[in-house]
Amino acid sequence: MTTLYYAPGACSLASHIALEETGATYETVRLDLAKGDQRAPDYLALNERGRVPALVEEDWVLTENTAILRHVARLHPEAGLWPEAPRQQAQAEEWLAWMATGHHIAYAHVRRPERYTTDEEAFPAIRAKGADTCGDLFTMTDVRLSNGGWALGERYSVVDPYLLLFWTWGRSPALGFDMAERFPHWTAHARAMAERPAVKTVFAREGLQLPA
Repeated sequence: MTTLYYAPGACSLASHIALEETGATYETVRLDLAKGDQRAPDYLALNERGRVPALVEEDWVLTENTAILRHVARLHPEAGLWPEAPRQQAQAEEWLAWMATGHHIAYAHVRRPERYTTDEEAFPAIRAKGADTCGDLFTMTDVRLSNGGWALGERYSVVDPYLLLFWTWGRSPALGFDMAERFPHWTAHARAMAERPAVKTVFAREGLQLPA
């Protein structure tokens, strides 16, 4: 049995959607990060990093969102979540790497400034710079999506749930971006995602509001 450990609205949202898209049977374990569930001994025994997501298959554990997204897509080729053409595969890898090393890190400066300094007086400046960087990255993302369709054009892939994750973070109180106003093409993508049954199911399970 496959089990996904997730936290509502966390980066695990992308892997959660990808799993649901496959149509395969899986279980979920919900962690409350505010209560420190990610630091509980039982969870640290699975994932010593104390973060989500974690994917467990029998006695095998996989962490890191981009790795899980690739694994889920390749494990279920019938779902068509990973492209076959070499150049589209390269584009998918490019998207995942860019978001993981750019978008996620910039957002972490906004939400977790304590990771980057012990000087609490520096927290506001770190948050502000992180928000500015997110704005720049989000603008580039919007431009890349300006031709419409999915991240890889006409082909839906695991890149698209990852994009939706960062769109939801953009509208969150931490950033508070007016996503529709500032990033209309990305918002059109998010609204298209909201029509997918897997997205509706996962957002309901996690208690999140669909893009409107």
